[in-house]
Amino acid sequence: MSNLALPLARRRPKSVLPGFGLTLGLTLTWLSLIVLLPMVGLFAKTSELTFSRFLAIVTAERTVHALQVSFGLSLAAAAVNAVLGLIVVWVLVRYEFPFRRVVDAIVDIPFALPTAVAGIALTAIYAENGWVGSLLAPLGIQVAFTPLGIMVALVFIGLPFVVRTVQPVLADLNQELEEASASLGASRWQTLWRVVLPSIGPSLVTGFALAFARGVGEYGSVIFIAGNLPGVSEIAPLLIVIRLEEFRYADATAIAVVMLLASFALLAIINGLQRWSERRGRAG
Repeated sequence: MSNLALPLARRRPKSVLPGFGLTLGLTLTWLSLIVLLPMVGLFAKTSELTFSRFLAIVTAERTVHALQVSFGLSLAAAAVNAVLGLIVVWVLVRYEFPFRRVVDAIVDIPFALPTAVAGIALTAIYAENGWVGSLLAPLGIQVAFTPLGIMVALVFIGLPFVVRTVQPVLADLNQELEEASASLGASRWQTLWRVVLPSIGPSLVTGFALAFARGVGEYGSVIFIAGNLPGVSEIAPLLIVIRLEEFRYADATAIAVVMLLASFALLAIINGLQRWSERRGRAG
């Protein structure tokens, strides 16, 4: 072996785990079967429509409103979860209090609870005769069977994504950085804005993206509390199910393709913001 090859061999020690070729092949095969093939089938079914017919379906008033409800409320719910989830994480990580582990476990309930059960429970609570709905009704606030009810359901199912994504990052954050910031004369808000948030920013954006993605495709927990009124509280996944029940499969896949492309575009933007936040954090 030449002198040039020896340092190269030292830099690349042989791994005891399966090689790159095997793992890459398994990865591509699995992703093709689970992810790529269904998407190819989706686009293939939609291709049965002419472009004018496709355009007519996706620009129909009912379809546009359902897409606006799904994407708009999902973004709003993810934003709410980003703020409230950060507060929950801060309390769980930075403070010791009785039953803290119980509170920590409660965060995971939306993960374990079947979505239909969650929808029924939320509807029972926020209906006009429910525990919370009866208190809001005299104030003229109706939650169940309105877009506000959809918002409540999406916040419920999206909160764990933010909390569980940010929690380990905040737990690993060195508190000495905060103490150093305070010793240099920074206020609490300055320390939070310039030290803490840049460190947990990428994970917070990731949690936001996960909550948004879950909200866009959510069905079970939403249909019970939404009321499902066309033009008012009808979500896009429900409209797809309705088209399937009408045996209008190409129409359903056309709406699904629009949701898929819009989700990809928004997630690409969110991932770009995450990378920008990571670069900014490293530069700082």
